[in-house]
Amino acid sequence: MVKTVIIEAAGGAEQLKLVDREVGAPGAGELRIRHRACGLNFIDVYQRMGLYPLELPHALGMEAAGEVVSVGEGVTHLSEGDRVAYAATPPGAYCEERVMPAAQVCRLPDGISYETAAAMMLQGMTVEYLFHRVTPLGKGDRVLFHAAAGGVGLIACQWARSEGIELIGTAGGPEKCALALEHGATHCIDYTAEDFVARVKELTDGQGVDAVMDGVGADTFDGSLDCLRPMGFMISFGNASGPVPPVSLLTLAQKGSLKLTRTTLFNFIARHQDCQEIAAHLFEKVAAGAVNVRIGQTFPLGEVAEAHRALEGRRTTGSTILTL
Repeated sequence: MVKTVIIEAAGGAEQLKLVDREVGAPGAGELRIRHRACGLNFIDVYQRMGLYPLELPHALGMEAAGEVVSVGEGVTHLSEGDRVAYAATPPGAYCEERVMPAAQVCRLPDGISYETAAAMMLQGMTVEYLFHRVTPLGKGDRVLFHAAAGGVGLIACQWARSEGIELIGTAGGPEKCALALEHGATHCIDYTAEDFVARVKELTDGQGVDAVMDGVGADTFDGSLDCLRPMGFMISFGNASGPVPPVSLLTLAQKGSLKLTRTTLFNFIARHQDCQEIAAHLFEKVAAGAVNVRIGQTFPLGEVAEAHRALEGRRTTGSTILTL
């Protein structure tokens, strides 16, 4: 029997329950993993609330790091005892041990700790695909990145700096803006004190940015469109403030023939090869010192409800992990 966090009904953080569950042997294409640390992300909140519905009851959590206990038939890229990390479906990472599909589980280099891996897999692989697999971006391009002091944002700031991309961040308050600048943002706009649209236009001499990367959602979407240059690319990848309302295609034409996509990491890592390549690129950045993962908060697994409340209340900076 192992400790596992589940929900039996959608709702608030009070729905999170720590229960004992049995873990069986892995089947074909699966492995059994013993977790050392688990990551916490907004997708977990969306699933808990029912925005992304799950068949209930269901365990939560999308990323973790630990050791392989055993492997099922057909698994060739990992062996018993390997140090591993993942961000993958199905949910169920908030636990001591689990059996799961092996294809999206990645061997963890010795130089990266379990805690760092659990804090970076979902967020770091998200940054990798945003900068390399959605639209071409390179040295000298300008990107507006919302929530630049969050877990994804701090990795994005460093990633942009390492590739010569000018990242304009937004964050709530001077302390969070200072953190984003410290991690590589070229500029950071305090949205509690400034109009971010006007400030972006000022910083770009009225031209706008090449791309917006927006994980906030409803609160920032309309303004983000106004920050783009003609033919610019709007990348919506999250709903921290709620889902974006329906958008008229005519609006995109009127604002400069803009391009718009709504992405999710799990489409980009669905193929085994793609997942392993994205993870390897992330590991390279971390090993080279180009990306340092900031763990802002740590909670024991049994305090997962408080961890969710802190994330929803925007009382976190950097990444948040659950320890076992």
